[in-house]
Amino acid sequence: MKEEIKIYTDGAARGNPGPAGWGVVIISGSKIFEMGGRSDHATNNQMELTAPTEALKYIKHNSARQDLAEKKVEVVSDSKYVILGITEWILSWQKNNWRNAAKKPVMNRELWEELFKLTKELKPRWEYVKGHSGDKWNDRVDEIATSFADNDPVELSK
Repeated sequence: MKEEIKIYTDGAARGNPGPAGWGVVIISGSKIFEMGGRSDHATNNQMELTAPTEALKYIKHNSARQDLAEKKVEVVSDSKYVILGITEWILSWQKNNWRNAAKKPVMNRELWEELFKLTKELKPRWEYVKGHSGDKWNDRVDEIATSFADNDPVELSK
């Protein structure tokens, strides 16, 4: 059985749009790696999409060096927008020339396209977790994302 990499992701925006941040925790066996980032002006949804994108880019670029290539990947998010978008809605959007069910252009198309490309390559499993429900790692990525949004980043595990 393949070992698994579990990735927790979250995004936050103050003002929505406004100062924003994203956070990631990557767990591989006993190793924990955290990362985050900031934007001076973004929406919560943009940060919710940026977090798994940055995590999957990290896995892709570091897989050979850190023996990650043969591991199954699971992405955990408290964003139904991300989970439903990447697992259900995106194929319809593509088929409908990037129009949603209301026939309007899909918001954040560039971010969705990048995330979809990485998803096709790495084939992660996507899991929803209810936010602020006491899940240790979901709470941690929330702390990372909000600290970056507040421009007061927490210390990250490397």
